[in-house]
Amino acid sequence: MATAATRNDRIELRATREEKQLISEAAAHEQLDITRFIMRNVLPVARGVVERSERIVLSERDSKRVLQLLEKPPKPTAALIAAARRLAKA
Repeated sequence: MATAATRNDRIELRATREEKQLISEAAAHEQLDITRFIMRNVLPVARGVVERSERIVLSERDSKRVLQLLEKPPKPTAALIAAARRLAKA
């Protein structure tokens, strides 16, 4: 049987009295405590932000260019060769 992760870390959140009341009311309508209500609504948004920031979306033209460079990479420049030598010495 899998055990649920224990929530030991805390997040402090400042809100106006009106904001807190609104969140409390919404949580009550969903029959959740405030923590569960906030986590249920914030975590999917946070996951989406992280996924979008970690993904690179290329145009069709750029995708083709990347594939061409992978299939036939250009010869290394003098600066790249020098950098590789410095790295090898380190």
